[in-house]
Amino acid sequence: MSVRTTIDIPSALFRKTKAISALRGISLKALIVSAIEKKVSGATGVSAGKKARMKLPLVRLKGDRPLDLSGINFDDLLA
Repeated sequence: MSVRTTIDIPSALFRKTKAISALRGISLKALIVSAIEKKVSGATGVSAGKKARMKLPLVRLKGDRPLDLSGINFDDLLA
């Protein structure tokens, strides 16, 4: 089943969306439906504008000692 609706899209966004759909060789409708499906399927209970937290691996040291990173220059690691 399909539902028709009307929405107002800013002109610049419409032109960009139309161009992207043309480059991908798909209809404007297909691009918009795909974008909405992606957004809705990724929706969680998180408030708008906030991202879900990523779970990072837990690192445990032998003997339950604390990990001391105070002597590391993280800028050097990123360079």
